[in-house]
Amino acid sequence: MAAGPGQVPGPPPALLTEAGIIAALTPALPGRPDIRLGIGDDGAVLRPSPGTELVVVTDAVVEGTHFPAGIPARAIGHRALAVNLSDLAAMGATPRWATLALSLPAPQSGWLREFAAGLLELAAATGTALVGGDTVTGPLFATVTAIGEVPAGQPAGRRGARPGDGVFVTGTPGDAVQGRLLLESARHDAAADYLRSRFLHPEARLAAGRALRPLASAMLDVSDGLDQDLRRIAAASAVGLQLDVNALPLSPQLRDVAGPDAVARALTGGDDYELAFTAPAEEAAPIAAIAAAAGCAITRIGTVVAGSAVRWHDGGREYPVPAGAWQHFGAGA
Repeated sequence: MAAGPGQVPGPPPALLTEAGIIAALTPALPGRPDIRLGIGDDGAVLRPSPGTELVVVTDAVVEGTHFPAGIPARAIGHRALAVNLSDLAAMGATPRWATLALSLPAPQSGWLREFAAGLLELAAATGTALVGGDTVTGPLFATVTAIGEVPAGQPAGRRGARPGDGVFVTGTPGDAVQGRLLLESARHDAAADYLRSRFLHPEARLAAGRALRPLASAMLDVSDGLDQDLRRIAAASAVGLQLDVNALPLSPQLRDVAGPDAVARALTGGDDYELAFTAPAEEAAPIAAIAAAAGCAITRIGTVVAGSAVRWHDGGREYPVPAGAWQHFGAGA
């Protein structure tokens, strides 16, 4: 913004060198026996826990693709790590380490301080140590690789759903995409602000994922829309799904803001980072206990069936899913 009449323009934002960027992103870690060498060498040297296997995930957040220009830097830092932690949650893993590749058009100290705060606060809260990465000049994006641990031979996955299993989802899908649509809205009430926060600061369901790992026959995180992601479970497991739109756990905030579009938001909106999973019907009581312990709702929304068809129903009639699920490279991707 230009200085007004009689105002003296302030100094330009302070720019950082690469060394300054690395210093801002280097957490003050207490001694951890699982990290022999971290930031400062050409590579990290890590010690996995005995009896575990490693789960490695990588996700990027890119300005203009995953988030619009101008959102708070703290939210970008949080999201960069959270979307990866959600993948670990879907595998039932415990997060341990992460690396960051950060591209910045102009590294301003204030922006970087907020970005680092968002990322490192979430890292500290989840026991994730930032142990390396890279910085470059270019379009704004952040790519995180996160590494977690699971007991040997026990990772969750997408391939085990069996006919007769229930189909479940955590939380309230649809909130985040509605929050993104509200980012430039003048509406500022409790419902709108809640939905914005669901987009800006997603929560990975780590505790639920770990607890569900021995019970779920198949599991993934909902990042590209509930309908599309459930179809991925069906394809990987070679089964069909019968699903009920009236069972969808829609938040009152989403119903308030989206109105008749709430179901479409839940089915096709991305960025929820909830867990969708299948499990035998006899696990209903343990699943309810997990929901209470993890502090998030878990709702049954359908049943696994033989075949390959994935169908949503509304009061006995088939419900046509509206177009709109996220595709990076078009419908043929």
